[in-house]
Amino acid sequence: MPNLIAEFRKTLKLVEVEELADLYIYRPLAFLLVKGIARTEITPNQLTMFSLIAGVLGGVSYGLGRRPAIVLGAILFALSIVVDCADGQLARLKKNGTPLGRILDGMIDYVVTVAVYIGLAIGLDPGPGRRPVWILLLAAAGLSNIVHSAALDYYRFRFVAYVVPEKRDEDAEYREFEAELESLLNRPGTGLRRAVIRIYLKYLSIQKTVTRSRAKSRPASEADRDSFYRKNKAVMRGWTFLGSTTLGSLMIAATLAGRIDIYFWGRIVAANILAAALFFVQRRIDRERRLESGS
Repeated sequence: MPNLIAEFRKTLKLVEVEELADLYIYRPLAFLLVKGIARTEITPNQLTMFSLIAGVLGGVSYGLGRRPAIVLGAILFALSIVVDCADGQLARLKKNGTPLGRILDGMIDYVVTVAVYIGLAIGLDPGPGRRPVWILLLAAAGLSNIVHSAALDYYRFRFVAYVVPEKRDEDAEYREFEAELESLLNRPGTGLRRAVIRIYLKYLSIQKTVTRSRAKSRPASEADRDSFYRKNKAVMRGWTFLGSTTLGSLMIAATLAGRIDIYFWGRIVAANILAAALFFVQRRIDRERRLESGS
């Protein structure tokens, strides 16, 4: 058992940036799944596609609106999250991940989220009298989802890049995808793959620009990194509570309990209050760091 736990810990990126729901629920389940299929011919990309199918079917089940279908939708959505965690773990274990697979993994998260929201919109529609309010609540929850995910991605990326620079070399990642694109240029039937990689390269370019422009005082020494880690560790943990799996778990629990209003209160009110507080604290920490560094 100790060896299994140690092996599981090696599959984690950095504990401080992991959502607690991932750490204690989804990633352990995903790890057990990976251990069970490691000797099979199943590939990471096949797991990614299974995650997509499970998530979309979860949205369809939600859309049916009947109690058994809603329960099935919640189960399928949870299964999609577990398998989504497993594909990266399997890729690292077998060392057979591909650049395109990493892109698809990220894109599928958005597809599944949209499918589930559409399912909720149809299946839990309260009727003509309350439909405008229902649509407004869904739109507010969806917009909050986008904003929270973007904020978490930004601060997670920055935290890892500062504390453990070798874990995230954005220039190396960019070059890797450029090389992948170059290798596909003269290969027929790869137009879709090339288009997807070009879109992701543009996303990486924007991400690098934003990160570097907002982070003018990157820690240059071990002492600087240690100071950054101590000052940002707690607020980084706070950002993880705005993650997709954490609030997705709230959605699953709320729909199983027949209380979707709990999810709306959590996503629209509580999560936005938390986000505002975290932005305030983060700005103060960053301002203090700039003053200390004289920039």
